[in-house]
Amino acid sequence: MKRLVPPILSLLAALAFQSCEGLLPDSGGEEGTISVTPRSASLSSEAGKVWVDVKASGKWTLALDFGSGADGWASLSDVSGSGSKSDVRLSYEANEGESRTVKLVLVSGSKTATATVEQAGTSGNSSSGQYGYDVAPSSLDWLELPAMKAGDGRELLIHDMAGGKYKYKGVSGVRNWSCYWDYDDHESLWVAYPHNNSLKGSGSRSDSWGVYDPCLPANIQPNLGYTYGGGWTRGHQIPSADRYAYAANVSTFYPTNMTPQEYNFNAGIWAELEGKVRTYAASSDTLYVVTGALFDGSTRYSGSNSGFSVKVPTHYFKALLYRGSSSYATGGYMAAGFLLPHDSGIANGNCLDYIMTIDELEEETGIDFFPNLINVLGKDKADKIEATVPSNWWK
Repeated sequence: MKRLVPPILSLLAALAFQSCEGLLPDSGGEEGTISVTPRSASLSSEAGKVWVDVKASGKWTLALDFGSGADGWASLSDVSGSGSKSDVRLSYEANEGESRTVKLVLVSGSKTATATVEQAGTSGNSSSGQYGYDVAPSSLDWLELPAMKAGDGRELLIHDMAGGKYKYKGVSGVRNWSCYWDYDDHESLWVAYPHNNSLKGSGSRSDSWGVYDPCLPANIQPNLGYTYGGGWTRGHQIPSADRYAYAANVSTFYPTNMTPQEYNFNAGIWAELEGKVRTYAASSDTLYVVTGALFDGSTRYSGSNSGFSVKVPTHYFKALLYRGSSSYATGGYMAAGFLLPHDSGIANGNCLDYIMTIDELEEETGIDFFPNLINVLGKDKADKIEATVPSNWWK
């Protein structure tokens, strides 16, 4: 999994942009702007790398300014180029001292743009820290939640039916959906939620694009008022049609619920599977749903309307846990998994061709689904449910 990258608002605010009057070279006499944007302005104390997005229309140079601090702990994959480039890498060494900063300095013609990043230290004097929203609370026994790992750079965010933060420690409303937000990649590994006709509610699609998730600062979320850019559609993880009460539906349009998705895949086989999930939920007391995207190792990126690009997932998955009275169920529960390659070539295929056991899905994704089922049924029955080949009920 990924390293912890603890973001803080003050550091993101320090992500500076500045420019000077002048013309860019090779611009045909037209004024232009330049910018340099790291995908995270807050780095962990561990060694690692972070992508940097360079925007320019002419030739440029990129350098690191360590100020009065020690130099040499960070380096760039590219120090010169021409035109925009979204795959520059800033590499950095482990930091066993106090927190430290480095400034990226982009020069193109007479224009200059800068951005500052801070690396946390292990001496206890770092200003870096989590936002503090629902950080993998171990007390939650909800069946839809997969297992989470400390220090992987991801944080659990939980929403209520009013679209705000679910207050699990005290008086609260009805839980809506939860997501496992990746601070480094600006998207959620998975979204988990309970589903049935009552939770679906009544109403219609709000199309509330451009609304940010109130659980996070807006400037670390993709700006999805229009598109991701680069030709990718805005693909829901919890579908809009799974929550029709107005406020709950608006929340399904939060950037934390979105991934860049190929259009034909989104409108084809993926939409077919989403429809099947609603059919399953309508025949269940409750269907516990985990929808997710695999993007570690992806080499494709969206556009950068937000100043940063987002990885395009390589696969999409669903883990489904049924609770009800079906004769196929063990102790009232049964389960099925789906794993689909993110490929337009299967857009017109049959989603049931990709059905599998939960054990198989766990092996493919590295995620432990439905760990709390053991508390309900005991280990033997829970293991049996995850190992059982999906019955005809799912087909």
